[in-house]
Amino acid sequence: MPHTETRSNRQSSRVRPPGFMLKITATVIQGLKTWQRTITRRRATAYLSPEQLRDIGRSEVPEPILEVKPGLITNLMSMK
Repeated sequence: MPHTETRSNRQSSRVRPPGFMLKITATVIQGLKTWQRTITRRRATAYLSPEQLRDIGRSEVPEPILEVKPGLITNLMSMK
């Protein structure tokens, strides 16, 4: 059986295309800016009265809601 070499035209997994880190950095910075704007808006509307919220077009203060359904603890305990 003759010895043959096969070559792959694929780049090594360690070699990244030019600008790869710039794209990742730009994406991270954009995500942080979006998060910062969201936090700033929530803080600004947290202490407004319902009338003031209606004036700016919001019906209620946007707050995260944690909803615990009945039987949740039982389901979690059975997953052990």
